[in-house]
Amino acid sequence: MSASNPIGILEAEHRLIRKVVAGMVVLAEILEKGGEVQVATLEDIVEFLRTFADRCHHGKEEALLFPALQRRGVPAQGCPLGGLTMEHQKGRAMVGEFANSIRAYAGREPAAKPPLIASLRALTTFYPDHIWREDYLLFPLADRMLTAEDQSELMEKFEVVEREVGTDVHERFEHLAEELEATRSPGP
Repeated sequence: MSASNPIGILEAEHRLIRKVVAGMVVLAEILEKGGEVQVATLEDIVEFLRTFADRCHHGKEEALLFPALQRRGVPAQGCPLGGLTMEHQKGRAMVGEFANSIRAYAGREPAAKPPLIASLRALTTFYPDHIWREDYLLFPLADRMLTAEDQSELMEKFEVVEREVGTDVHERFEHLAEELEATRSPGP
């Protein structure tokens, strides 16, 4: 994932998250129509949401971007930083519920499908709305507020996060997104 500035990196990460979320929509539709979905695929999505969307992407925002904006005078509470931080926390809780619903589904519990579908639907509504707020509220603000020095410092710190999360993470999850995209596309 290459971009020349920290906001470009975060926007590129949003594109990958959107791809996975689009695949989740299809999986929810399959389940709603009475079909089955591989548990391993669902577990891969949980790993993606926890590792890439939260630890890597939200981690960069909460630990690096938000403090940089606070140093430039953006308040930690309220809009946008406080609200987005609360959304990140809500997303973590929703992913936990999703993981729990997968365990029930994997155990072939009779009533497991509706909560799984509900979790998928909740996440597929949450992420696009959250991403919109960041793309159209937070990132333009950051572009205006951060100096070239701030952005250079963020780029260096983002690279540290990438190394800590693992250099293969983007590639592995891009592959997952491609697999989910293939689920969406009609076969030959």
